[in-house]
Amino acid sequence: MPKAKIHSGAAKRFKKTAGGYKRKSAYKSHILTKMTTKRKRQLRGTSMIHASDKVLVDRMLRAR
Repeated sequence: MPKAKIHSGAAKRFKKTAGGYKRKSAYKSHILTKMTTKRKRQLRGTSMIHASDKVLVDRMLRAR
């Protein structure tokens, strides 16, 4: 049986947990010098994906 293909970019962006999938905050990749410290602190954490996106992420990751 051939290996199931996964979307390698999605495998780097999402992590599967018991409660669903975790993702990092957007807008945290560049031009950090113009952001306030408060804004950067708010973007530091992770959050869960929305329930409507679960099917799409499952398809990209092929239930890893």
